[in-house]
Amino acid sequence: MMKKILAVALLSMALTACESGSTENENANTKPNAATPAPATPPATATPETSPAAKVELKAGDKVKVMMNGASTEATIVSIDEKAGKATVKIAGQKEEKTVAISDIVKQ
Repeated sequence: MMKKILAVALLSMALTACESGSTENENANTKPNAATPAPATPPATATPETSPAAKVELKAGDKVKVMMNGASTEATIVSIDEKAGKATVKIAGQKEEKTVAISDIVKQ
């Protein structure tokens, strides 16, 4: 019984070695593409564009939902710092304001 298990294991390793060796030989025989064009770079004065789905227009006074502690909570935006990627919000039912990441805000 042990000889059969050992024989099957050796056979499977031999087949695996043969399969991986054939793909390496195929890759070695292909010619590399020497004329690969360089990626286009935008001019230095251009600003990077974001997709409309990624950028949400938020402003002070907007009613939003904020992810806090894994739960969605209703809030109102007090101010936004787009450079830092943060917004100050007032959570409904709380006195103090909180600073959260803009990515944690969903517009209602």
